[in-house]
Amino acid sequence: MTSEIREVGSGSEGRDESARSLAPLWATLVATFLGVGRMKPGPGTWGSLATVVAWAVLSRFLPGAWVVPSNIGLAALAIGVGIPAATLAARGSGLKDPQFVVIDETAGQLITLIGAPVAWKSFLAGFILFRVFDIVKPPPVRQLEKLPEGTGIVFDDVAAGLYGLIVMQLLLHFGLLGH
Repeated sequence: MTSEIREVGSGSEGRDESARSLAPLWATLVATFLGVGRMKPGPGTWGSLATVVAWAVLSRFLPGAWVVPSNIGLAALAIGVGIPAATLAARGSGLKDPQFVVIDETAGQLITLIGAPVAWKSFLAGFILFRVFDIVKPPPVRQLEKLPEGTGIVFDDVAAGLYGLIVMQLLLHFGLLGH
């Protein structure tokens, strides 16, 4: 582990907003999606919105054939690096699923947008779909939260992202988002 430690504010699961945690700098930056997780109210919503905006900007600079593979690769990266980062952030804060950890929203949001056109309607629909499934947590989304540490933190949002992906693809298939 790195010797660099960063103090991170938390405030979930009934803990005082002034509660602090110690986590390695890299884990803090990843877990909070470069600090977005500190935004209030609703850090998860801010994390999703920041992800949509970042993807909207990035995807416009990619050649068409690279959009879907890049989206999948970034989602996989968010999952692969997000699980250990979320684990360290949760351990450091003493919370099971700290609200300031939003890399899980980044992963889930990117999954929802896989294969969606690079267009504002798709971005808006994807944002809404992911947030609804992340908040409602239909089975097995809620059950995945019970997985240990960062795995549980990230995989419930991966499942919410998969629900969003399915509905997004159905909306696109039936032409409900226009051209």
